[in-house]
Amino acid sequence: MISTIIKYSFLFVFLILLQVLILNNLHMSVLVNPYVYVLFILLLPFETQGWLVLSLSFVLGMILDTFSNTVGMHTAALVFMAFVRNYLLIVMAPRDGYEQEKTPHYTYMGLIWFVMYAGILIFIHHLTLFVLEDFRAAYFFTAVFKALLSGVFSLVIILILMLFSYRPRR
Repeated sequence: MISTIIKYSFLFVFLILLQVLILNNLHMSVLVNPYVYVLFILLLPFETQGWLVLSLSFVLGMILDTFSNTVGMHTAALVFMAFVRNYLLIVMAPRDGYEQEKTPHYTYMGLIWFVMYAGILIFIHHLTLFVLEDFRAAYFFTAVFKALLSGVFSLVIILILMLFSYRPRR
C-alpha cells in the first residue's frame, strides 16, 4: 500500500515536471500540443474509488493551470476525462471483470485494449481542453482536428514513456 502511494506520488511529480518544464515549451505546431500528464489518471488502479479519481484529477488540473496560467481549463478537461474514465472502464471490462490491484497498463490488459482505452480518454480530454480554449461554433471542427493530432502525438509519447518505465517483476 505504502509503496503504491510512493510510486504514484513520484509519477504525479514527474508528469507535472515533464509537462511544465519540457512539453509546454515545445512549440512544434499550432495544431500539436502534447499533454501527457493525463497518464497519471489513466494508470490509476481499477479499484480506485470514483471520488478519489475525480479529486486527484482536480488537484492535478489545478497545479497545471497554475503553472500554465490557463484559468481552470486543464482542471475542467481532466475532471471530465476522469468522470468518463469510470464509465469507460465498465464498458471495456472483460467478462470476468478486472483483477484486484491491477492497473490499466498494456502489460496486463494488452496493447490494443490500452490504446483504445487511452485513445478515447485522451481524445475526450484534448477535445474538452481545445473547445474551452476557444469557445466558438466556427472553431469546433478545428478543435476536433487539433484534438485528434495532439491526441495521437500524446498517445505515442505516453506509450514511449510506458515502454521505458516498465520493468518486469521477477
